[in-house]
Amino acid sequence: MIDLSSSESLVSDDIKINKTVGNIYADDAKMSMRNVNVFYGEKQAIKDVSLDLAKNQVTALIGPSGCGKSTFLRCLNRMNDTIPICRVEGELKLDGDDIYAKGLDPVLLRARVGMVFQKPNPFPKSIYDNVAYGPKIHGLATNKAELDEIVVTSLQRAGLFNEVKDRLDSAGTGLSGGQQQRLCIARTIAVSPEVILMDEPASALDPIATAVIEELIDELKEKYTIAIVTHSMQQAARVSQTTAYFHMGQLVEVGETDQIFTNPSHELTENYITGRFG
Repeated sequence: MIDLSSSESLVSDDIKINKTVGNIYADDAKMSMRNVNVFYGEKQAIKDVSLDLAKNQVTALIGPSGCGKSTFLRCLNRMNDTIPICRVEGELKLDGDDIYAKGLDPVLLRARVGMVFQKPNPFPKSIYDNVAYGPKIHGLATNKAELDEIVVTSLQRAGLFNEVKDRLDSAGTGLSGGQQQRLCIARTIAVSPEVILMDEPASALDPIATAVIEELIDELKEKYTIAIVTHSMQQAARVSQTTAYFHMGQLVEVGETDQIFTNPSHELTENYITGRFG
């Protein structure tokens, strides 16, 4: 559920940000967004954001609470379509194709651009059926042996198989929080996505489970393009190659993660990463 009370004031005509966005163009862009604007009714939540997601890299979206990070992330697989008063404008492309093109099936898009949410949300099904659900409905397996292989491979890639291989028929909701989140990641990658969106994937987890998720993200980027929203600047610094700083619904600065955290170009970015506000 989107908190509309926080999004209403994201962009104000009274606030003019002198952007130093930097190079938004990735040499090998998997997704390209240009001049994206998002409205909830008459209230603007995202203003004129342009950003590329580089293939097989992790892009971190950081910024204060209510700055539009999650709203922007949800544009990338059309999750905002589920909010009747939400309107998205601009150009959003996956491999050069318009993801908001008339006639494009959002369900098929979400198979290519998967999403992992802040709170683990396994289905009330067995561990096996959680992972098998997507491949079944998308017809990715023609027989039980193929489905078994997809489930095992997905659990292995999510770093969970060895922990659950002897209880695949047990309820996914019976796992620990960190295991549930890895199950959700396995469920996401079971349909062979090309992009994975992560919205605060470790915020509800303890430090040990968080470290496991971060190690997993580092491994997953070898196969997937990843965008992660995080309130933890330490996490952004650890897992991402590119960082984009959002403020009041606008993209203020984007660049290589090391540069953003050691030598930001914009005063707002510096004030945020040094803890002067947030």
